[in-house]
Amino acid sequence: MDTNPKKPTVEQSKRLYELAAEIKLLAPWRWMEEDDIFGVQDPETKEVGFVSIMGQLAEHTAVAVYIGAKGLYGFWDLQEGELEVDPFALLDIQQLQLSFEDREILEKRDRDEIKRLGLKFRGAGNYPLFRSMGSGFLPWFITSDEARFLIYALEQTLEIAPRFKQDPDILTVEDDPDGDIYLLRVPVMEDDGLVWRDETRKIREPEPERISFSLSQEMLDRLKKYPQNNKLIFEVDLFRAPTPLLNSEKRPFVPKMLMMAERKSRLVIGAEFLEPTETTAQLTEAVAASLFKIWESHKVIPKEILVGSDLVYAVLRGFSQKLNATLRRTDDLIAIDEACEEMFKGF
Repeated sequence: MDTNPKKPTVEQSKRLYELAAEIKLLAPWRWMEEDDIFGVQDPETKEVGFVSIMGQLAEHTAVAVYIGAKGLYGFWDLQEGELEVDPFALLDIQQLQLSFEDREILEKRDRDEIKRLGLKFRGAGNYPLFRSMGSGFLPWFITSDEARFLIYALEQTLEIAPRFKQDPDILTVEDDPDGDIYLLRVPVMEDDGLVWRDETRKIREPEPERISFSLSQEMLDRLKKYPQNNKLIFEVDLFRAPTPLLNSEKRPFVPKMLMMAERKSRLVIGAEFLEPTETTAQLTEAVAASLFKIWESHKVIPKEILVGSDLVYAVLRGFSQKLNATLRRTDDLIAIDEACEEMFKGF
């Protein structure tokens, strides 16, 4: 994960604000809905961003660009209510966004950039704001690479939106029973420069990342030395923490929390905050490290381990039998539910 990304250049910033002014004047949200989706391919990385226009209900006017098939299907999950149980679920969907906000919403860095470019905006909901989000991070200033991609996406939005107004069927493919064929704007390099063309492409839902974990023999030997207490039942779960972690030196994020509790006593044995990771494999390693850190502080093997998270279950599945502990996947975690209810009370 890039810890020192480059800021947009002056030329990129100027172009973004020019495009924002054109989008605001065009106001495509008057005739386009959020699910009128089309794709734009990045000429350099070949990544596809899927554009969604927000604002028909006049609550939040914006152009969102969901990154890749994972971002696209994350958007559809959100639309279909599959992510309602997690109020921060949107933060896991990789996207770039131009929104129009009140001046109070802007950070000092935004206002300084507007001043530096000699621009002026007035009125509620008229200030362009450019943000990136995903992987559990809060909305943040875009990088130079993100600005480049967003410029392409906004330029193609200005191309597609008026065409859609004249013919809403341009985003519809007749022979598409599964609804997974999308109109893409694809760049082609010709003698006169970059030319954009229409292309329809099937975008399949990504396969879930395979979760695998192998416990080292050294760690297994250490665990085997712990005494077993047949009166204990451990509960373990991984979930989103109720509040962001803010750090002046790092991009703010909403962490995940690994919690372990003893079912009968309702005692929380330990809890660890986990920073965002780019891959499931990295998250799996972080979960395993935190899990064994908690376990080593108590040095006991329970009779049974109840797990609410598929990822945690995958970590424990390979060796729980070698510890003579029963492992069970369940959503009935009494001790953890009570601890979370108490912890989340103020949020």
